[in-house]
Amino acid sequence: MASFVGKTKEEAPNQPQTFTTSPFRFTAKILATKTQNYFAQTKRTETILIQIAFSIGLGSMWRFPYLCHRNGGGEFILMYLLMLLLFGIPLLYMEMIMGQWLRIDSIGIWKQLVPCLGGIGYASILVCILVSLYNSIIISWSLSYLGNSFYHALPWNQCPLATDFNVTDLSCLQTVPHQYFWYHTTLNASSYIEEGIKSLVPNLTLGIFAAWFILFVIIITGLKISMPILILSVFLPYITLLCLLIRGLFLEGAATSLRRMVMTEPSDWASLDRWYQAGGHVLYSLGLGMGTVINISYKAGDNNYIQVALWTVVVNLVTSLLATSIIFIVLGFWATTSGQACVEKSVLKLTNLIRKGVLPQNVRPPKDILLLPSLDYLKWIEKLPQHLQYEVVHSSPPCSIREQKEKFMQGPGLAFAAFSQAVSLLPGASFWSIVLFLALLVTELSALIKILEGIVFSLQNTISTIKKYRLMPPGTVDSHSRLASTPDPVLHIDLSVAKPASALVVICLGGFLGSLVFTSHPGSYIMSLFDDHLIPLILFIIVAFQNTTLAWIYGANRFREEMYSGLGHLLWSFFTFLWCYVTLPGLLALLIICLMGLYESKPRYYIAWNRNMTQEVKQPYMQSTLGWITFLSVLTFLPIPIYPLHQWWYLQDHIVNEPFEKPLSKKMPLVPTKPSQRLNYFLAKPTFMSQERRSEISTKRSSTVRGLDSMWWFHLPSNQQSSSSSRFSIPLIASLTSIFSMRSLSLPSSRQVSPSSNIDNSDKSKENNEESAQEVCSITGDSAHSPPPPPRSKSVR
Repeated sequence: MASFVGKTKEEAPNQPQTFTTSPFRFTAKILATKTQNYFAQTKRTETILIQIAFSIGLGSMWRFPYLCHRNGGGEFILMYLLMLLLFGIPLLYMEMIMGQWLRIDSIGIWKQLVPCLGGIGYASILVCILVSLYNSIIISWSLSYLGNSFYHALPWNQCPLATDFNVTDLSCLQTVPHQYFWYHTTLNASSYIEEGIKSLVPNLTLGIFAAWFILFVIIITGLKISMPILILSVFLPYITLLCLLIRGLFLEGAATSLRRMVMTEPSDWASLDRWYQAGGHVLYSLGLGMGTVINISYKAGDNNYIQVALWTVVVNLVTSLLATSIIFIVLGFWATTSGQACVEKSVLKLTNLIRKGVLPQNVRPPKDILLLPSLDYLKWIEKLPQHLQYEVVHSSPPCSIREQKEKFMQGPGLAFAAFSQAVSLLPGASFWSIVLFLALLVTELSALIKILEGIVFSLQNTISTIKKYRLMPPGTVDSHSRLASTPDPVLHIDLSVAKPASALVVICLGGFLGSLVFTSHPGSYIMSLFDDHLIPLILFIIVAFQNTTLAWIYGANRFREEMYSGLGHLLWSFFTFLWCYVTLPGLLALLIICLMGLYESKPRYYIAWNRNMTQEVKQPYMQSTLGWITFLSVLTFLPIPIYPLHQWWYLQDHIVNEPFEKPLSKKMPLVPTKPSQRLNYFLAKPTFMSQERRSEISTKRSSTVRGLDSMWWFHLPSNQQSSSSSRFSIPLIASLTSIFSMRSLSLPSSRQVSPSSNIDNSDKSKENNEESAQEVCSITGDSAHSPPPPPRSKSVR
């Protein structure tokens, strides 16, 4: 039988070959290749759309227009464009490529690069919390306008007068109804910020509750935004803005307004405050320093992140310019139709209504009313009987009888007031109003969802108490769970589902309670304080630390080599030059300008609404108000210096409590106890980790991460290259590994290890390496969770 089999094998090559299955295999291979390319292209497109939607939702439609309007138009646009090229693209690419390289969340990535600066990730979480708090009020404003859009006659087209009309309501005629509706109906704003939080505005409070409830439902159910919804959230604002722009080009003063938008004056380039605001908006609009870009990029797989960064920046810029153009056109239209022109339109409309019999003859204006100043028209209305006053004001066109300048509205609500005017000029105004504010609501929700997911997901992977609350798919057992030894998997799954819900309830409830401060009567002024001063200051500090950590402490050239060995493509040397010599000095300069402007002798001001004068006025901040900026900025910055101190104290306590512990092997030196020797120990040369230890760490990491896949629709993938596929070893600083290694992941390799190094090791050295690993686990606290190493065979490989 054996000879027959051997003969058959020998004669097989001489037999005529048949190709009955080859065409099918060839066709299947082509289909598999096409399917793989299709999914790769779909994944790349989805990553670009997610990043674009996140960037647009952060402030392209509401924040950039009012900053551009307040800072001169053309000068601010050029400053912003220059900052975008020198700071935005390099720093955005840096965060994207780091997330793709290490595949860790925004907290663990800085612990991996430089362990003593792991507090940068916690500072990013704190700034995300602050941004999510005051961005939720933008959603509340959008919900308020969306609800009012369902009225057939839009309520902001005329003065919102009640039946018990009185003379004081005539103040609506001194401004445009859209501005009056914003301050009186939507915000019910107070006259100054020092009035305090005495009561809450009901409609805004209800909107804040709806915003956080929607966020909780989306995240706890793990709803994934499909590709059609993602495309709609990106292109729906564009369609609406293009329609508004086309209609606005036919308004009075449109060409003059656009010309004024792009005009520049050389003297304005010396304004340091404009440079600071342009740089702050670059960091804010791209989400730099918040860690959200890192969390988005590590799930995307291999991508050309130069292309993603360029697409994000270009779409962000185009959206900002498109929204700004519409707002400048509306402002020019308000300025053109105010004053005497508004009085002429009002008299003409009243005359036509009297001729048609709608209004009585008693409300006919005097013949010489057009020869008098525009405010005399208001005095004539005040002399009419009360019921006739209501008829005249209700029939007046939406314009201001007071002469307005194009800078008469400068607050964050400029976009809402201007967009409400723009949709009123379109046929079917209610429909377009619903579409516009629904698009604005979707973009803001998408950005806030990514921010909140980054907060919860990063904390789940870092804090041990929250790490036990992770949602696990059926059939998996988490080694860190309390019920890891429970034989009943159904009981284990039910409790693990309930625990993350309770943790998320606490986070969303805290966000809702923290956001209530922005629903008070001076809430819009507090929001401006956060948006203009607090958030830019914190972002400058965090991004400067991130840039310093990567470019100078870890090393830009070393990072470039690690990227080549880990991802297989080399970074442009131009980016490393920008990270070292352009972005970091620029960030420090902008930080100094921010601090000088905040604490200079001349007080900073905000835009407030004066009810008596019915116009916006500049109010100075009190020193106590600016003191809150200092307190919150220091509080957000505290994790950066506290983290290394905490690690040092933990190490010192370990050395004191365990003086008779077995010393480490010679391969891993002891940690010096004297403070004078500890600095040299921190700066020790890197050592190398064996492949067995790397495989154990990779297996442990993948088992702890696998439980998150059922809840989150963006995952923390495992290491993209196995140890067998790389010809390099992993450089790690021995001292930092023994002190600060908190279940750290393995970095991509950059140095080659001789294959004979594993063969020449004796059994004794293997046992010493195991003891060294156990010593490290006992220091970092992993010994309580990680299983003992498997017994090694003493046979020579």
